[in-house]
Amino acid sequence: MYAVIATGGKQYRVAEGDVIQVERLAVDVGGEVEFDKVLMVGAGENVTVGKPYIDGGKVAATVRKHGRGEKIEIVKMRRRKHHRKQMGHRQDYTEVQIGAIQG
Repeated sequence: MYAVIATGGKQYRVAEGDVIQVERLAVDVGGEVEFDKVLMVGAGENVTVGKPYIDGGKVAATVRKHGRGEKIEIVKMRRRKHHRKQMGHRQDYTEVQIGAIQG
């Protein structure tokens, strides 16, 4: 059984036991989190699609760790204008393990 959930402005296809990295959540390590924005649930030929979300659809998950992603470099340069701007960014993430899927 799999589901498509929405969190942090992104959509993820998950199954029971999967480990995914989502945008930072305000939950302690070892805590439980429940995703209620379930867009689709499927098991083989049986697929249920929400409009936009499935009523009563929930995906339970356990927080494994928090971290920061790799650094990306942003460079802006205007040729022949003696202008160069350089910045960096590291995005925070939360790693969760998917548990039960209801839908």
